[in-house]
Amino acid sequence: MSTTELLKRAAELFPGEVVTTAHVRHLDLPQQAGRLALITLDNGFDHTKPTTFGPGSLAKLSEALDQVEAEAAEGKIAAVAITGKPFIFAVGADLKGVEVLKEHSDALAIGKGGHDVFKRIAALAVPSFAYYNGAAMGGGVEVGLHCTYRTVSSGVPAFSLPEVFLGLVPGWGGCTILPNLIGPAKAVKVIVENSMSQNKQLKGAEVFELGIADAIFEPADFLEQSLHWTAAVLKGQIAVQREEIDRGKAWDDAVAWGRLVADAKVHGAAPAAYKALDIIQQVKDQDLQAGFDAEDAALADLIMSGELRAGLYAFNLVQRRAKRPFGAPDKSLARPVSKVGVVGAGLMASQLALLFARRLEVPVVLTDIDQARIDKGVGYVHGEIDKLLAKGRIGKDKSNKLKGLVTGHLDKAVAFGDADFVIEAVFEEMGVKQNVFAELEAVVSPTTILATNTSSLSVTEMASKLEHPERVVGFHFFNPVAILPLLEIVRAEKTDDASLATAFGVARKLRKTAVLSKDAPAFVVNRILTRFMGEIQTVIDEGTPFETVEKAVLPLGLPMSPIALLELVGPAIALHVSETLHGAFPERFAVSENLGKVVTAGKRGFYVWEDGKQVLDPTVLELLSFGDTVLTEEQVRERTLAAVAQEIGLMLAEGVVGEAQDIDLCMITGAGWPFHLGGITPYLDREGVSQRVNGKPFLAPGVASVPA
Repeated sequence: MSTTELLKRAAELFPGEVVTTAHVRHLDLPQQAGRLALITLDNGFDHTKPTTFGPGSLAKLSEALDQVEAEAAEGKIAAVAITGKPFIFAVGADLKGVEVLKEHSDALAIGKGGHDVFKRIAALAVPSFAYYNGAAMGGGVEVGLHCTYRTVSSGVPAFSLPEVFLGLVPGWGGCTILPNLIGPAKAVKVIVENSMSQNKQLKGAEVFELGIADAIFEPADFLEQSLHWTAAVLKGQIAVQREEIDRGKAWDDAVAWGRLVADAKVHGAAPAAYKALDIIQQVKDQDLQAGFDAEDAALADLIMSGELRAGLYAFNLVQRRAKRPFGAPDKSLARPVSKVGVVGAGLMASQLALLFARRLEVPVVLTDIDQARIDKGVGYVHGEIDKLLAKGRIGKDKSNKLKGLVTGHLDKAVAFGDADFVIEAVFEEMGVKQNVFAELEAVVSPTTILATNTSSLSVTEMASKLEHPERVVGFHFFNPVAILPLLEIVRAEKTDDASLATAFGVARKLRKTAVLSKDAPAFVVNRILTRFMGEIQTVIDEGTPFETVEKAVLPLGLPMSPIALLELVGPAIALHVSETLHGAFPERFAVSENLGKVVTAGKRGFYVWEDGKQVLDPTVLELLSFGDTVLTEEQVRERTLAAVAQEIGLMLAEGVVGEAQDIDLCMITGAGWPFHLGGITPYLDREGVSQRVNGKPFLAPGVASVPA
């Protein structure tokens, strides 16, 4: 089947594609270096709707190449260059189309169609140039890799091959050309390590330093400088030097290192990284076409996999659903927030003060029980601002402004009398929090929002003794505050729409992913994690060895083991949340005596480091007692997943969140659960656990799986 036929067939499967056109214009190069055919990729929208490649877009590029191919063959042009619209080069394949594919042959056609078009650039009778003027990802990077030379703007904010992050491989030349261009070690870093590190982006300078681009210019006159550089190359005044590629042991070592990175991230649970590494290994001593064929096959296999569909589902949750929170009141009801109060000056409260000051740029005042604690909290915030200045993240003026915004005061009436939003981050005990809210209500205005950062306590009970309980809202952050995007916004029984809308408005300005939760014990993430961790802890207490339990959950590809998570959260907090949930649901949530002993002994967890290795702490083991029931890894995994599936089913039945999608959005953004799982519910559906436990899957067919 010809490229034209392939793309026509694929276009029929992708209705509604925003087609990228490929405009051709001709420029006379400086120094009489000849005529240049400049292809500009543009979808007709501004930079807020980035340029993508669907079948229709590839067909348009193919048409442009028909023209320049003929011009090159006739000697009418000296070179061809490709660039993008302002701020955007191109951001890769149109993933909306991938979601609707149902047949392996159609998936194969997408890979082959892209290759067939891009390969024509390398086959032109004249040199080709990519001018990376703006954001470039995936297929956008790859179309440039097929060119003879590349320039990059120092202002490029985002440049990546993110496919492995989503559950794909760079399938239009990335796995094949990049290691042959910059060497396997650097290619593995870009394709595997960066992608698996929450889709880490390269800046323009890094693109040049890695050798992906041959020259770098400032944004202001990027095109002009690129044209001058092109002319100098064509005239022989500049000879591009590229490093010699070591095709011996260094290549094998780079791929082996990539496998270690993948193992550390997903423990073999997601196939994309391994397939990418297989292709990189294969092209060590094979021609480019063999690599392209391998990319086509891998791309088709992955497109038809559950992991990829779960990855796309997760991507859509984070990119789209997060921007339109389910159940949030109308934005117009939100009140303005021109001053924020923070009750408490400990580490969590200080992190919150820093975030509010940076994102809202309004005065933020901390209070605590004595001046020394207040000074320490304000000092922490000022110190963190100094660090941002030292790293060049902010300028001197911004630093001075932010420091001026964050102050402390012992008197709550003085501190919060004119505040619009006050959040408490004090000790996790109901009586303490009720007293704080009573004190606040006496000094704040009638419309001030009173927010609580509680992780598990009832917001309704917290507000129950107030004259105006309708202004109280749960505003639960996840630690570390600066990194984890999730914010659980909790509606208590009497919370009114204006208070809730204001909370969502503040969350938006804080750039957090806000999810609405019912006022149920431990809300969303902590309830699921506590059920998960509780089952793990019970299995250990009954007698299954730690090592077996750790290995049992490796196939999930979680960001860290349950025992490591326990240490991160802190045994005392984990115990407190389990006690709260045991009080609410004693039949499902146990309180571990062993965990209680760890907390009483003041231990941070079960492990210590010896000679660079994690080993069980012998002093902790002496405290613990175990039963004699030993389960296999499979039994542990089945029991743990069944518990999680049951809990999620109950939470949805109780209306803790609106839909299963909100559970997944919370687990991805608040607990770091992997994209390739789609959070958790697609994985439970795919493994048949939802059906076994609840009698039905959580999601409709095709939502996070291949459509029937």
